[in-house]
Amino acid sequence: MTVLNAELTARFAPTGRLRASINVGNPILARLDEAGTAVGVSVDLAFAFAAGLGLPLELRVFKSAGESVAAVLEGQADFGFFAIDPIRGEHLAFTEPYVLIEGCYLVRDDSQLHDNGEVDQVGVRVVVGKGSAYDLHLTRELKAATIIRSPTSPTVVDTFVAESAEVAAGVKQQLEFDAGRLPGLRLLPGRFMEIRQAMGVPHTYGKDAAEQLRQFIERAKACGFIADALGRHGIVGATVAS
Repeated sequence: MTVLNAELTARFAPTGRLRASINVGNPILARLDEAGTAVGVSVDLAFAFAAGLGLPLELRVFKSAGESVAAVLEGQADFGFFAIDPIRGEHLAFTEPYVLIEGCYLVRDDSQLHDNGEVDQVGVRVVVGKGSAYDLHLTRELKAATIIRSPTSPTVVDTFVAESAEVAAGVKQQLEFDAGRLPGLRLLPGRFMEIRQAMGVPHTYGKDAAEQLRQFIERAKACGFIADALGRHGIVGATVAS
């Protein structure tokens, strides 16, 4: 167990409980089981971190990355699990990444698009999950294509179909799942981005708090905790960051 001084403990858990922001909109990291309970790699990490600090844990569960980030920034949670992004980095101190995930494009079988480099053109509408890492990334990178924002990442493909859009963008595994449940869809080869998932804490919590989080993630990677969690939850396609 990591023993914190009273000042750092108060900063990490100002309410007396360590509050973790969990995004169940990314099934690679967390999801709701049949009982409606959040489970997944990020949940396992949250419990392990709290146990290591000797603090009780409270899960704050959200359906989208945007809501999960906002919860930490607005003081509803003390830390969370987010894709590293420079805009988020203005307010959050990130650990090094612990999991790497591919961001990919999905189109219809009869689409004239066959390469990631063809997506950014006038007349192409790209559906993304509002506030997600790939929303932030594509908002910066796409110059000609139009972005349509779906409420959450899991609803991207349904929005893509409903809007008759040209492209859906998201986590590879989610798009593969949707392509399996809906006929006539295919993924473009390769990826348009590598999503680097990390833990984050507000800069206002101080450098000591950020360093505690960083050390925890490095230990979790080194001892095989994250690899074991990925296997235990049946996650394929995501890799442990070196």
